[in-house]
Parts: sequence; C-alpha cells; structure tokens
Amino acid sequence: MKSITIHGLDEEVAKLIKKRAKREKTSVNRLVKSLLAKALGLDKNVQDNRKEFLDLFDIWTEIEEKSFYEAIKDLEQISPEDWT
Repeated sequence: MKSITIHGLDEEVAKLIKKRAKREKTSVNRLVKSLLAKALGLDKNVQDNRKEFLDLFDIWTEIEEKSFYEAIKDLEQISPEDWT
C-alpha cells in the first residue's frame, strides 16, 4: 500500500478533519482514506441513489428542446406590474 504526504494543508481543513475523526471515533488516517475513497467513487458502502431515479432523466431531442423553450418564452419576460 502506498503512502502519500499532503503539503500545505489549510489549517481550517486540518482542524475539521481532526474534529470529524474525533466525532466518528476513528483515526485521522482512516478518515482521510475514507473521504478520498468516497470522493473517488470507490467506497463500496456508499449507495448510488441515482439508479433509483434514472426513469426521471432523459436527453431532449432538438425539437423537444425548442418546444420547451417556446412554451416558457413568456416566463422570461419581466413586467413591472409583476412587482407591485
């Protein structure tokens, strides 16, 4: 296993890491490894909740996009009467 050194770590970041490690009753080293794994998407304990919502996401065709923007065109105009 490799070791790395982080130079010039911001004092506030270091303080927050130590505080969190203490709160989670773990070592700073173990916490940093866990944070890095999560940030890189390698933590097997973190569930990817996006899969639950895939049916809600899609890519618009150019026609669908033009149709949408045409439908909301009047919402982009600001009328002074709206603010009184």
